[in-house]
Order: sequence, then C-alpha cells, then structure tokens
Amino acid sequence: WLNRSIRCKQFIIFINSTGLYFAPVINDTSGEKYGSISTSSYLQDPRQRRKCRRREPFPLEDVTTQDVFAGKKIVLFALPGAFTPTCSSTHLPGYEKHHEDFLAQGVDDVYCLSVNDAFSMFQWAKQLDIHKVKMLPDGNADFTRLMGMLVKKQNLGFGDRTWRYSMLVIDGEIQQVFSEPGKMDNCPDDPYTCSDAETMLNFVRDTNLESEVA
Repeated sequence: WLNRSIRCKQFIIFINSTGLYFAPVINDTSGEKYGSISTSSYLQDPRQRRKCRRREPFPLEDVTTQDVFAGKKIVLFALPGAFTPTCSSTHLPGYEKHHEDFLAQGVDDVYCLSVNDAFSMFQWAKQLDIHKVKMLPDGNADFTRLMGMLVKKQNLGFGDRTWRYSMLVIDGEIQQVFSEPGKMDNCPDDPYTCSDAETMLNFVRDTNLESEVA
C-alpha cells in the first residue's frame, strides 16, 4: 500500500501494480486515465428519518469520492447486498453498534457501501433502524469495479456485486483494507471473518488518527 499524503480537489480510484489508493486525476504508469466517480444517494443526516413520514424524504444528490473522502478519516465497509442475511444480521448492525466508538477514536464518518440503488439502501437502513452509519449506494458498480472488488454472484441470482471488505481511508488515501478471503466469482459461500466492525475498530485504536488530517 502506498503511504503518502494526497491533497487535491478531485479524487479517483487509481489501480496499478503497487496497490489501490485514491489519487488526483493523473496518468498511471501504463498511460491510462480514470475519471472521477460519483453516485446518487441520500446524504442528509440519517437521524432525520425519524422526523419524516415520507418513504424517501430527501432528494437524491450526486456524491463524488471527494465529497466522501477528502480531508476526512473514513471507515467504509462494503457488503454484497441490502436485505441479505449476514449483511442484515451482523455486518451493518455491528458498525451501527460501534459507531460512537469509531468517532471516539477520531473517525469522522462510517459508510456502508453496496451495489444497490439508493431506494433499496434507504429502505434497508430504515428497516434495520440504522441512524448513524451512512448508506452509500454504488448502483452502477463504478466504485466497486475500480476498487477491483466487483464479483459475479450469478449462482445466487444477484448478478454483479461487491466482495465483502472494509477499509480505513484518511484524506483520500487507503490506510488499511480487510478483504474477506477467497475472493472469486460465484463464490459458493459468503466469508465473514475480518471485515467486521470489531476487527476494524481494533485497528483504528492502534492507529494514531489524531496526528493525521485535522
């Protein structure tokens, strides 16, 4: 993993033989250039959901990687799908449970990413009573594809989805990734061994975030 400070107005996912990281829009060693990434989401404070009776109370907003990561300390975890068993029973609820613990360690926000549309993500969070973790839909899988985490789940009738992982990102630079073992298309099982909230929280506790981006 690269270890350097990256400060710029526009971020992309940059992939080469060195690793994965967020970087300014520049050419990589092979001369290819990747564009900036955006998605549509409900970014308002999820706690406001309690105050509104409408099913989708907020207008959709275009969200870029800069909006999410620039100048911040972010924990992001990705999971195969809204309303699916492990994601609903353990993965997302675990990060919601430890949300204040992450903030106490200097993390600015915790995001849940899935290759789902914004409406599904919103209703899923509402059903699970999620009010702290922010939901980040990657409906076109642009983010997931450039992260190298897009896998086929046709054996389950899911189409293309993200592999399960978590990462700590500081000011657009990936500090640590916990990717579940056995990444492959049409994986016959659903590994859940290291992308959980407790594993990430232990790593964050061992990392001096106070010395990073203010």
